[in-house]
Amino acid sequence: MFAKLRFALPMILALVCCVSLCGAVTAADQLPQIAWLSDYGDAMKRAELGRKMLLVYFYENEPGENQRRLETHSFTDPRLVEQIARDYVAVKVPLGYEVSVGGKHSPLMSFEAFSDLHGRPGIAVIDYAHQNEEFSGFVVSVLPLENGKYYRFAPHYLSVMLELPAGTLTQRTMIFAVRVHPEGPASTRGRPNNNLFAEAREHSTHQARIRLQGHHNWGSRFQKLVGILGGGLRPQEVVAESWPNENLVDAAIDCVDCWRQSPGHWGAVRADQPQFGYDIQRGENGIWYATGLFGNNVQ
Repeated sequence: MFAKLRFALPMILALVCCVSLCGAVTAADQLPQIAWLSDYGDAMKRAELGRKMLLVYFYENEPGENQRRLETHSFTDPRLVEQIARDYVAVKVPLGYEVSVGGKHSPLMSFEAFSDLHGRPGIAVIDYAHQNEEFSGFVVSVLPLENGKYYRFAPHYLSVMLELPAGTLTQRTMIFAVRVHPEGPASTRGRPNNNLFAEAREHSTHQARIRLQGHHNWGSRFQKLVGILGGGLRPQEVVAESWPNENLVDAAIDCVDCWRQSPGHWGAVRADQPQFGYDIQRGENGIWYATGLFGNNVQ
C-alpha cells in the first residue's frame, strides 16, 4: 500500500502542476486585446467613414525596453482597450511599412505627417472624428517611444494622450506636457475654450515671428480676452520658450519645466483654471514659443 502511495504522489503533483499551468495559459489568453488592423489604407478608410480617431502604432521587430513596456502595460489595460475600441481605429505597422502613392511605394514613416516621430517607434493619432475642424485628417498627437532630451517615456502616457481634448498637434502636445508633469498641475482640468486656443496660437505665432518671448501687447489683448471670456472671468497668461533646435515634444516638456522655475507662472499653470487654452509655435531661429491662456476668477 505504501509503495502505491509513493508512486501516486508524483502523479498528483503532476496533475496539480498541469492545472496550475493550464490556468496560467487561460488567464493570459483572457487578457484584453486591441483589435489591431495591419493595412494602413483600410484603417484610414474605416476611421474616416466611422468618424473616429486613427491610432497608428509604428513598432520595431526587435523591441527596445520602452516598446516592451508599452505593449506589456498599456496595450493590456482593460480601460484603455475599451476606450480604443470605442473611439479609435487602431492599425499596427512595422517601421519599414510601405504604401503606394501614385504607383510608387514609399515608407509610411517617411511622410511629413509622421516627422515628429523622427523615424523611430511610437504612436501617432490622426483626427477623423471632428470632420468640420481645421485639424480633421491631420496628425494631432504623437507619442514617441524613444526618450528625448527632456521627454522620458512612461507607459501611462498613452492614457494621457487618449484623453486629450480636440485640437491641433501643437495644442494637444502642450496639454500633454502639462498633464504628464510629475507634480500634476491642474490648469487643464477645466473647460477647453476654443477661443483661448486660437488666441494662444496667435500669440505663440507672434512670438515666433519676432523671435522674442513676452506678453506683447497685453493691454489690448487683455481687453479682447475679457470680451471673449465673459461671465466675469479674468484672463491670465503664461509664456515660455524652448532651447534651440528641440523637437516638438521635447520643446513642450521644456517649456512646462521653464514655468516650474517661475513662481508666478507656475502658480497659474498649477491652478485649477475654469477655462484654458495652450499652443506652441516654432520660429525660424529653431526656438519654440509657448503660450497658456486661462479664464479664472482671480482678482
